[in-house]
Amino acid sequence: MDFATALRQRRTAGRVSQLELAIKAGTTQRHLSFIESGRSAPGRGMVIRLAESLGLPLRERNELLLTAGYAPAYPETPLDSADLAPVMAALTHIIDAHMPYPAIIIDRYGEIIAANAAQQILAENAARHVRSNAYRLALHPEGMAPRIGNFPEWARHVVNNIGAALARNPDDRLAALHAELSSYVPPARPATDHLGFAVPLQLSTSRGELRLMTTITSFATAVDVTISELRLEAFLPADPETAAALTRQS
Repeated sequence: MDFATALRQRRTAGRVSQLELAIKAGTTQRHLSFIESGRSAPGRGMVIRLAESLGLPLRERNELLLTAGYAPAYPETPLDSADLAPVMAALTHIIDAHMPYPAIIIDRYGEIIAANAAQQILAENAARHVRSNAYRLALHPEGMAPRIGNFPEWARHVVNNIGAALARNPDDRLAALHAELSSYVPPARPATDHLGFAVPLQLSTSRGELRLMTTITSFATAVDVTISELRLEAFLPADPETAAALTRQS
């Protein structure tokens, strides 16, 4: 795929008009039209501004630069690199401070990079082969699934979020994972008893029946691809009984 086509596809996928993108990127609609038609070749700085203006993930910005014939602008540092040790130490401190509630750090594929001690309540009785991936742990029949009281609704929420990420940034590995996870999820039952702001996780555990909300934090200001794709998923009690159970047993 050439750069003109790649840019046009990303702009239309984001439902951004040529005029909107041109204004955000500091150029004219006429110039952008020439770029999208292949009549004008943008400089490296313009490609970066266009990618930033579209709000593309860092990995996709690098891909757009490569398509235009330029070197990637954003590094992708291995997680085990000494350069990322301070970052990982800070993240570990954050999830440990979240005790007595579960918290994990995952990558773009749901692989668990770090977890606090309370995460073990989620992995109770789960098969070893599903424990390393948060999505499989949540939805696989040998993971948390048998213990989730509202599995169809909550699982659909998880799968839909992965599908949305896949739509924003197509990826063969993520697509295969999405297809696998979708096969575990039955059709959602019509629900009329929950009108809150989030789908709670209703989980049977050794500490009793828990109701948990999830919050997901991303690192939007990161300039390294690896860090930008990490997610911190923290679980919070959705009712006083759950808070008391987790606090009492900590």
